[in-house]
Amino acid sequence: MSRTVYCMKLGKEAEGLERQPYPGEIGKRIFDNISKEAWQMWMKHQTMLINEYGLTPVDPKARQFLVQEMEKFFFGEGSEPPPDYNPK
Repeated sequence: MSRTVYCMKLGKEAEGLERQPYPGEIGKRIFDNISKEAWQMWMKHQTMLINEYGLTPVDPKARQFLVQEMEKFFFGEGSEPPPDYNPK
């Protein structure tokens, strides 16, 4: 049986995640307030950020940047692509 959450990103009730997707307080907030659909949207956006900025996820500065963008994506004004990003 799946769980339902009110997804803050989508603004509607939707299927919730099965487990906390990220450690710490932000992971708990995501688990409690973000749907599977919105998490998948983030995964695509995060991949674009990693590729466009040439980030290495094991680098602490890159991880910190991605956490900040994740916070904006789900709970803030949104995470923007790089200014010169041109989706194909």
